[in-house]
Amino acid sequence: MMQKVAVIILNWNGEKLLREFLPSVVRNTNPRLGKVIVVDNHSTDGSWKCLEREFPDVERIAFDENYGFAGGYNRAIADRKEEFVVLLNSDVEVAEGWLEPLVEVLEGNERVVAVQPKVLAYRDKGRFEYAGACGGYIDRLGFPFCRGRIMDCTELDSGQYDDEAEIFWATGAALCIRREAYLEAGGLDEAFFAHMEEIDLCWRLKNEGWALRVVPRSRVYHLGGGSLPMNHPRKLFLNYRNNLLMLYKNLTPATGRRVLFVRFWMDMLAAGLFLVKGEWSNVKSVFRAYRDFRRMKRNYRPASVSRKVAGVYRGSIVLDYFLWRKKKFMQLHFNTEGE
Repeated sequence: MMQKVAVIILNWNGEKLLREFLPSVVRNTNPRLGKVIVVDNHSTDGSWKCLEREFPDVERIAFDENYGFAGGYNRAIADRKEEFVVLLNSDVEVAEGWLEPLVEVLEGNERVVAVQPKVLAYRDKGRFEYAGACGGYIDRLGFPFCRGRIMDCTELDSGQYDDEAEIFWATGAALCIRREAYLEAGGLDEAFFAHMEEIDLCWRLKNEGWALRVVPRSRVYHLGGGSLPMNHPRKLFLNYRNNLLMLYKNLTPATGRRVLFVRFWMDMLAAGLFLVKGEWSNVKSVFRAYRDFRRMKRNYRPASVSRKVAGVYRGSIVLDYFLWRKKKFMQLHFNTEGE
């Protein structure tokens, strides 16, 4: 009998990460429910030999070039037959019984297209992890944040977000999604290459009427920064550029013009702060992001209909954080089911 879930780990030069994290995925994934697959994105280290020697029972797929996060997953998912797929980062440890609650929610509600577990920090397991925490949201200017993480401030987990909730986006570090819906929506945008592509996909799915949820009964532990460190200029560039593209794609022209106008001045202010601190590479990353955005937006058409969806915060998370010192999700007085 074929398993319901394909747990797909995309690897690129992650030999050390495979040794550290893959054992927990193999050990804690019920083989009657899910199959673990490692897809190698044209690594040049010893990843493939490591898989052959140390994980001979794990299915392996090798690509002939590096397709990035988006392209790698799109190709891997297109070739699967399972009903659900999990996009799982190579630097994620999973807890026992992590997969069952995710599948249970998807099977129990046909409106729910994707779910994520509670994501805790691998090095500090009592604290939420930056990339996903306990479910992702977005403010009206396109800045993402999470239950358990606002800007760069992560909260300790005391069970305060253990309720299952509607979210705006589910983290690409551990995203469980209906395979057919993923493919019908066009998958991850390969032009993004990496960063923000899962938020863009979730936004497109919500515009089509789907719902997304966080399932805290499922727990995983994410190392984070497995590909690029948090302050890397390349990461900053991709985050800025892809966020602008995401806004342009998913907002109507009138709304998009208003939002992007405000975003421009906020981003120029950020560039000015980088300049004051002498972070020249980050200043260049912001301007490169706008240059590429102006070039790439010609390949997209803005949304024709503005759908009101749950999970959009009508305030500004940047102002709340820096001016009003709101560093915890609960301080926002935010109705997660829609304002």
